[in-house]
Amino acid sequence: METLLSREVGEQVKHVFKDLKHPVSILFFSSRSQNCEYCEQTQQLLEEVAALSDLLSLEVFDLEADALQAKTYQVDKAPGIVLIGRRGNEFIDYGVRFFGIPAGSEFTTLIHDILLVSKRDSGLSQDTRTYLRQLTEPLHLQVFVTPT
Repeated sequence: METLLSREVGEQVKHVFKDLKHPVSILFFSSRSQNCEYCEQTQQLLEEVAALSDLLSLEVFDLEADALQAKTYQVDKAPGIVLIGRRGNEFIDYGVRFFGIPAGSEFTTLIHDILLVSKRDSGLSQDTRTYLRQLTEPLHLQVFVTPT
C-alpha cells in the first residue's frame, strides 16, 4: 500500500515530535454502517502519524460496535478523531476532536494539537486563562473548515 505521507513530510513531523513530552493516544472512530467516504484514508494517515513517535498510540473504534466509547468521547460521526493525554492507565481528555480527514492545512493543526496535548498545556496567555475561569455557563466551541 502506498503511504499518504511522503518521506520528506514524515521526517519533518518526526523532527517536530522530538518536542513531545508525555504520551498521547489517538482514538479513531470509523463506521461500517455510515457512508464513511474518508475513514480508510484517515485511519491510514493516523497509523502513519502514530508510527513516528514512541509516545503516540492509535486505538481504532467503530461508532456502532463501540457505542459506549463513542458516547464517552462525544463522537457521533465518522471519521472522528479524539486526542487523549495518557498518564499510565489514566486518560486525560482535553476535549480535542476532529471530524473528517485532517488533510491539507488541517494536517498541520492535527500535528500542533498532538504537541499541545503531549505538553499538557494549551499555550493560552494568563489573561485568557483568567477570563475563561470566570465563565459561569458551559461553552461549546466548534471550528468548521471547508476545502476551497
